[in-house]
Amino acid sequence: MLNHARPLAAAVLALSLFAAAQTTYTPQFKGDPAHSTAEAAALGYMRTVIYAQRVYYKKHAAYATSLAELVGSSSFTRRMTNPDRGDYTVHFTSTNAGKNFSVSMVPKQFDAAHRAFFADDTGTIRVENDQPATVSSPKLKAE
Repeated sequence: MLNHARPLAAAVLALSLFAAAQTTYTPQFKGDPAHSTAEAAALGYMRTVIYAQRVYYKKHAAYATSLAELVGSSSFTRRMTNPDRGDYTVHFTSTNAGKNFSVSMVPKQFDAAHRAFFADDTGTIRVENDQPATVSSPKLKAE
């Protein structure tokens, strides 16, 4: 009976190692700061909002005051106005009649693969590990 247990244990170990390898995030480019596919998507969304705001500002001399106003600005689509972004929720604010804006991505669950992000009209992305990120959070650094 013990002879049958060893191959079974080896198979279970091999499967668990395979599963762990499948969940490990592979950076998408040199310096990719994301820790997971969900973070990569959240950061990509933020970069799209920041770029769309820059394009919008050049045309209107003010930032969009809502995500809906950004539709058609650069590659920002109507579908992107939905604040539910899978593992993350978008929080968008605009102040001073379009002179400033901020966007944050707050994970539905904080863990090593789901940090919070914040950016404003400066374009700097900031990060927090266990709470929503703000303007005073540390800058996100390339890894």
